[in-house]
Amino acid sequence: MGLTRQATGFFTLQENFLPAGSNGYVVALAGNPNAGKSTVFNALTGLKQHTGNWPGKTVLQARGKFTHQGHSFTLVDLPGTYSLLASSVEEKVARDFICFGRPDVTVVVVDATCLERHLNLVLQVTEVTSKVVVCLNLMDEARRKKIVIDVSILASELGLPVVPTAARRGEGLTRLKDVITAVATGALQPTPNPIVYDDDIEAAVGRMAKALEPILRGRLNARWVALRLLEGDDSIIDAIKNFLDTELKSPGIKLQLKEVLA
Repeated sequence: MGLTRQATGFFTLQENFLPAGSNGYVVALAGNPNAGKSTVFNALTGLKQHTGNWPGKTVLQARGKFTHQGHSFTLVDLPGTYSLLASSVEEKVARDFICFGRPDVTVVVVDATCLERHLNLVLQVTEVTSKVVVCLNLMDEARRKKIVIDVSILASELGLPVVPTAARRGEGLTRLKDVITAVATGALQPTPNPIVYDDDIEAAVGRMAKALEPILRGRLNARWVALRLLEGDDSIIDAIKNFLDTELKSPGIKLQLKEVLA
């Protein structure tokens, strides 16, 4: 379960703000601004919430709890963000928690009335983790605008469970809890369809990922890191050093990491 990972060697972001002795599963709630993410958060957690700032940041952080089918969940409301490319403090916070906080499930809330724009974040998250649930929110607004979405085809194209909701009306929330529980417990294992880039990019990513794999040792998706480095996202270098340094004790490994990420 997500709150008992201290032995993995990760400096988990969970330890910074979750109460000592917490147990259960950790669920990250991500989404673009104005996708209704806060409404989903409030609907799932009710009054069982705590707010504050992320450690060392001025960005507001909220967490809440809910129980379902005999399981306890801590829901972490990530800052609204359009991507995980980390060009802002909010994006860095969201990226770092999904990558290094290692949530048991990441729920990405998307706006059913402008789905194409919101799927960008979904695809980026699936490059980090496969434990993703898509909350297709604002379905009531989509109906009002006569927008029809074939949920089964969308789920098949993404390789992910997709749950239609209208959170402010309470629609679909029980089903959303069912799916979160299934993914957290392993009863449902999403298999995101891989994103394939141009041949030149794939070749470069393959070479870099191969060099990174013995350094990351399964603690972070090497392909995703390679893509970030090819895009010039230097902030991922600092994040890797900050959050994975507890297991990079060998001077040789540290030197190799520096050379590969240079």
